[in-house]
Amino acid sequence: MALLVVVDAEYLKEVDKARRDLRALIANRNCAPLMLRLAWHDAGTYDAKTKTGGPNGSIRNEEEYSHGANNGLKKAIDFCEEVKAKHPKITYADLYQLAGVVAVEVTGGPTIDFVPGRRDSKISPKEGRLPDAKQGVPHLRDIFYRMGLTDRDIVALSGGHTLGRAHPERSGFDGPWTDDPLKFDNSYFVELLKGDYLGLLKLPTDKALLEDPEFRRYVELYAKDEDAFFRDYAESHKKLSELGFVPSSKVTSVKDGTILAQGAVGVVVTAAVVILSYLYEIRKRGK
Repeated sequence: MALLVVVDAEYLKEVDKARRDLRALIANRNCAPLMLRLAWHDAGTYDAKTKTGGPNGSIRNEEEYSHGANNGLKKAIDFCEEVKAKHPKITYADLYQLAGVVAVEVTGGPTIDFVPGRRDSKISPKEGRLPDAKQGVPHLRDIFYRMGLTDRDIVALSGGHTLGRAHPERSGFDGPWTDDPLKFDNSYFVELLKGDYLGLLKLPTDKALLEDPEFRRYVELYAKDEDAFFRDYAESHKKLSELGFVPSSKVTSVKDGTILAQGAVGVVVTAAVVILSYLYEIRKRGK
């Protein structure tokens, strides 16, 4: 079993430093779409019934990153390894999910609440748990319901295709979903409602969002209201990044962790002063 992750002030500081390094790395290499895909694919193997898979860093295993759905992700894993080398205390599970959060934020997307403390695992799930882009509505529901997610989550998370493009050597598909594949906005939904458009990609799983009435109402909402999309996306992304994860602590910021640490030091100092004063009085009386 993986060791418990102690999320103390020191760990939180390392997370903050890793966040800064990820921002620089993603900006310098224009790899936000790849980092987001890494985070999703590590988390998207979760099975709510068996409590297996999920955001546990297992995608770093050759057995898993060699799955067909993970073609091309070894590059993202290697990028993250550069950050891991500077901050070895952080788990791979936390690092990969932090990379996904930063990828959204640096491309103009919503701020996503990040709670650290995920444990690493070396156990990889069998191939076939991630969405197949060639499938339709029933498949999408089978995959996402298995994780414990909802119809709204399916559509909101699909909006992440606003970033990046498909590569034929990885998926058999080619092209971007939007005109600006390095900007996180609601244009994925806007373009989806326009129908087939020369030069922009629409996968079978994208088109499925228009075929189902429940899915379509969210597509139409997000196309006209970017704030609603950002709000729902941030919530759904957080859910995906925490599947099967129970935080060991509610401390979520370096500031809070520092305050707790300082408070503990204060108690120790106060106790020491009291003890020394007591010993001094005893010594005086003995003279």
